[in-house]
Amino acid sequence: MYRADFTYSSEPEPHKQRTKQILREHPDVRELIGKNPYTLFSIIFCVASMILLSWLLKDSPWWMVFLASYFIGAFFNHALFVLIHECSHNLLFKGKTGNYLASILANLPHTLPSAISFARYHLMHHSYQGNHRKDADLPEFWEAKVFGYNFFSKALWLLLFPIFQVIRITRVKDVKVFDGWIIFNWLVQLAFNVAIWYFFGPKAFFFLLLSFFFSVGLHPLGARWIQEHYLTLDDNQETYSYYGGLNKLAFNVGYHNEHHDFPSVPWNKLPEVRKKAPSFYESLKYHQSWTRLFFRFLFDPSITLFNRVLRDEKETSSPKS
Repeated sequence: MYRADFTYSSEPEPHKQRTKQILREHPDVRELIGKNPYTLFSIIFCVASMILLSWLLKDSPWWMVFLASYFIGAFFNHALFVLIHECSHNLLFKGKTGNYLASILANLPHTLPSAISFARYHLMHHSYQGNHRKDADLPEFWEAKVFGYNFFSKALWLLLFPIFQVIRITRVKDVKVFDGWIIFNWLVQLAFNVAIWYFFGPKAFFFLLLSFFFSVGLHPLGARWIQEHYLTLDDNQETYSYYGGLNKLAFNVGYHNEHHDFPSVPWNKLPEVRKKAPSFYESLKYHQSWTRLFFRFLFDPSITLFNRVLRDEKETSSPKS
């Protein structure tokens, strides 16, 4: 049966209360909070790998560029997106400057300058989960109506997911569209794109661009967006974790309940949150396969873009970092 609207809740978002309960019963979880500057080496490795791959493919046939983007580049670019996410929470260095610079570096193979803007809107998502005016992670009403109901429309939605993300941020009025850091992000990205095109050629550039679109879209990796907050297993649970093997290639981004409960814990320690407070997480439903969820989302009519929770827009909290 199709959903015609979002699920509305008058309850506060679930993570703040669970965080308090966990810290009360398991105060040693605080020991996991901190920085991981070694994440920078992962960023450098992934960026260098994508540049190398783009060079190797610069004279390849287009079909090889396409396949390499889908089966190799998407995984690197998805990992880089996760690492930008780490930077957005200031989990590499103290202060914003080092984290901003690291995120701009990680952004380079994506070809689209989004690192700094993502940081701003993502912190709003943590602070105002479910508030449609402030949480850009939620679909637009028209978006859910037009693209949420059949295989073809949902496949097109995944394919064009980055475009929808850009459209959504226009409704969030509490974030500056441009500032010095965002302009710097754009200039650095433009210089990188021009350099790739000039020195390696168009196929190298389109390998990077296609890899980005596949990494967040029409690919099993794109199921992460469905996994995190769509009501897929229980209408009373609005955040889900993923504990499958791809976490090893995705810097534990699947530990989403743990991340929302403790956004100041770096990626390498998120599994420890679950281990230290098992009673709080083993009772929650979770996903084991992004691939299975990817195909279920496409073919199961019970999962639409309306499978999200909206809550009272008067609820406020201070941004988490």
